[in-house]
Amino acid sequence: MRRDFKGWTIFITGASAGLGREFARQWAREAGRLVLVARRTDRLEQVKEDLLSINSTLQIDLLTYDISVPEEMVRLMNWCDENQVHADLLLNNAGLGDYGVYELTDWTKLDQMLMVNIVALSALTRYFLPEMIRRKKGAIANVSSIASFLPVPTFAVYAATKAYVTSFSEALSVELEGTGVTVTAICPGPIPTEFGSVAERTGKTKPLESPPWFQITAPQAVRESIGAIRSGKPRFVPGWIVRCVAMMMSGSPALLIRWIGKRFGKFPDKAQSQRDAVRVAE
Repeated sequence: MRRDFKGWTIFITGASAGLGREFARQWAREAGRLVLVARRTDRLEQVKEDLLSINSTLQIDLLTYDISVPEEMVRLMNWCDENQVHADLLLNNAGLGDYGVYELTDWTKLDQMLMVNIVALSALTRYFLPEMIRRKKGAIANVSSIASFLPVPTFAVYAATKAYVTSFSEALSVELEGTGVTVTAICPGPIPTEFGSVAERTGKTKPLESPPWFQITAPQAVRESIGAIRSGKPRFVPGWIVRCVAMMMSGSPALLIRWIGKRFGKFPDKAQSQRDAVRVAE
């Protein structure tokens, strides 16, 4: 199976920046309608201007909703009902992270992450999926992470939420065989976006870093991921180096993963330095 998305209605969450914005750019020439969801109206307006410069006939809907808030999710789906929006392709791209030891987590931030990464993603999938099945046409792409393949100390909840996304997507891809609807879990590694700065705890954690050879650009990640969605692959890791590392990680015994994390990741040292920083601040 290899489809084009010509004339499709594509629904994208987290569309105002990062991967979401890049997906919108790369689909602009092909899609018939883009429904873009994000919290920041000014950013969405900038995205719209950019997209119309690529395709002046593209229909674009800008929806300013905070999907970390349950009431906002209800209003978003009500808007879709009222405007009879049926997504041909749903991209659950919005995601939040939190970097640091668990006992120092701000619960409000953690609650927002669980809502966006798990609840909102599941709710939107449930909302759009029945109509896709009825029409025997559709695709769902859920942006996960290579962190979904193993537990990540100091990134514990984020990695756990992405493990949910990958497992959920893989299970649905099997359930939906023969329906005309595919589900793809996109599992990128490090990409220079705003994600890292949002995940950091200001003054408490050092900036998230990864070696340059292990990073790929957002345009490359999106270009490769769109190819995987076209083909209906259940899981895809963009970037060949990242893909090789992900294969080794997912096939390694748990004991080996723990040993590597302690020896080379130096997670115990990182955790203690964060606790010490909090004591000094107090």
